[in-house]
Amino acid sequence: MGLIRSTVGDALLTSLWVAGASTLGPLTLAISSAIGFTPRSPAALLLTTLLATALVLAFSVLGAILGDASFNPATTIALSAAGMKPDATLLSMGVRFPAQAAGGVVGALAILQLMPARYNHMLKGPSLKVDLHTGAIAEGIFTFVLCFALLIIFTRGPRNLIVKVWMLAVTTVGLVMTGSSYTGPSMNPANAFGWAYVNGWHASWDLFYVYWVGPFAGAFLAATTFKGLFPMQKPKEKEA
Repeated sequence: MGLIRSTVGDALLTSLWVAGASTLGPLTLAISSAIGFTPRSPAALLLTTLLATALVLAFSVLGAILGDASFNPATTIALSAAGMKPDATLLSMGVRFPAQAAGGVVGALAILQLMPARYNHMLKGPSLKVDLHTGAIAEGIFTFVLCFALLIIFTRGPRNLIVKVWMLAVTTVGLVMTGSSYTGPSMNPANAFGWAYVNGWHASWDLFYVYWVGPFAGAFLAATTFKGLFPMQKPKEKEA
């Protein structure tokens, strides 16, 4: 019953995340135009970061409400490999990851219907702009940085949750800007699958190799590096 609840929660949270994250670009453009910011200016970038912070904070709360639901298979891999998510077994991941991918499809389809037509050109999702191997390596590196930052921020960072989320949002926005000429980037296999389904290439080797194998490798390497740099201390045994 617990696995079923987690799976349903993952699917719901992922669909909402894919839809919600897709609004960041249009919202930044709309707000920037309304208050006179130049698109892609430092002020507009700050606005995107603030919107991303609010979005991640809201989803952190929603994920907790849904029973520790997750919307990104890559971060689940990182947290599990780092020993911070002991309930993430191979069986649970084998069930929850497809549910997240299905949620990504629902989210992408939903936002395409709900978004005003003038912003539809901004709803394309991640796409491969380099050769296959370069794309897989790039997506792996971007996911490595994201997952390593996640582990550092939430275990070694400030205690204030809002500051933690802001730091993660800054990292994410920076990676998205850096990776825009490579793979998007996605750093989230479920998100990539949702948009690939919409664009008709969800069954391709390119998608699996670049947007699943790459991020999974990057996430696992991030966890391994984190454990090597910051080994978890075993609790001391009580003396008799």
